[in-house]
Amino acid sequence: MPAFVAFRNNTMLALDTIRAHKLRALLTMLGVIIGTGTIIGVGSILTGFDGAVTNVLRSFGPNSVIVSRTPAFQTSDMTPEQRARKQLTHEDAIAIRDECLTCSRVSTMLWPNHFPVVAKYKGNAVYQAQLRGVEESYAESGQIDLHRGRFFTEAEDVHRAPVAVIGADVEKGLFGEENPLGKWINVDGQQFQVIGSMYRPAASFFDSSDNRVLVPFFSMRKAYPSARDVALVVTSQDGMLPRAMDEIRTVLRIQRHVPANKPDNFDMSTAEQMVEQFRQITSMTFLVMIVLSSIGLLVGGIGVMNIMLVSVTERTREIGVRKAIGARRIDIIVQFLLEAAVLTGLGGLLGLGLGWMIAMLSKLVFSSLPTTVPAWAAVMGVLVSVGVGLFFGIWPASKAAKLDPVQALRYE
Repeated sequence: MPAFVAFRNNTMLALDTIRAHKLRALLTMLGVIIGTGTIIGVGSILTGFDGAVTNVLRSFGPNSVIVSRTPAFQTSDMTPEQRARKQLTHEDAIAIRDECLTCSRVSTMLWPNHFPVVAKYKGNAVYQAQLRGVEESYAESGQIDLHRGRFFTEAEDVHRAPVAVIGADVEKGLFGEENPLGKWINVDGQQFQVIGSMYRPAASFFDSSDNRVLVPFFSMRKAYPSARDVALVVTSQDGMLPRAMDEIRTVLRIQRHVPANKPDNFDMSTAEQMVEQFRQITSMTFLVMIVLSSIGLLVGGIGVMNIMLVSVTERTREIGVRKAIGARRIDIIVQFLLEAAVLTGLGGLLGLGLGWMIAMLSKLVFSSLPTTVPAWAAVMGVLVSVGVGLFFGIWPASKAAKLDPVQALRYE
């Protein structure tokens, strides 16, 4: 008998057996469905999250360096040395601007020393406002896309002007369809005049909300004299990033009085380095989820093996008849292995549907998260489910193949 015909016949026989015991087959497949669905769902969520975060990080541009007190993505607690580090200051930014020959732009960012921050206008309020103080050069970092008005100038920054540029959701939440330009808003008890508004960024993290409130750096320092959480965004000249990083390191070590035998007391990260650090975190998360999902597959595999052993017992006489008319041991093994693979393969396809539902539900909760089921997750999920059937079907298939045809025909 040609191999294709045998494969087709065994597949049809396996499907007939599953149809004859629908509830038993469904319960058997349940662990495989849950395990496969979890793998696919988690894979789609992590893939979407990875895309969203990497787009945000890469939006800083290939020539940008983020200088901060500690690493942007740190998988462990701060070391005693990191906790003892001095905060970055505006004077550090000035030193880089004056001494770094290959740096074209330097912008200082300052965050408030407490959260949450509330922005108000008349009877409207936006909670969890993302207040930060930046310099004029920040507008050229690729993070700003103006909708209305303008960005503040260096003169306004130096004179601590109480002006602000607001994000899309702050504009909508406070003003609706009203033009916000020239209006005064209350941000955490401080009054700022709106001189511009921004479009929602194309790349964001978990959600699409844009609650940014950007004010001049010195205005921010005036409003929050105790704020010390500073980071620097430095843009190098085209093709000069490695040299710029060396110059920044030299300038900061001198500026911050770091002894020659001591390591840097600051951290520098490019967009690609931050992406790599972030992916180290997500890879560990994915590994943990795979291990947890494997428990469901293990339970499903044990269930398949149990049901196949029952099936061998129930079909002992059938096996005897097949052997009596010339079926070889390999034919019996292939029949039962294929039946187990079809059973778990169907479970994998149902798990694919479950994973797709998890991805769509996540997209409803986090509207900007591009949670599409990646092809690798779908293929891997189905292949793993089939592999589970083949692995756990070996013992039942081997037991069926070893049956003595004479004893099997006498079985009642």
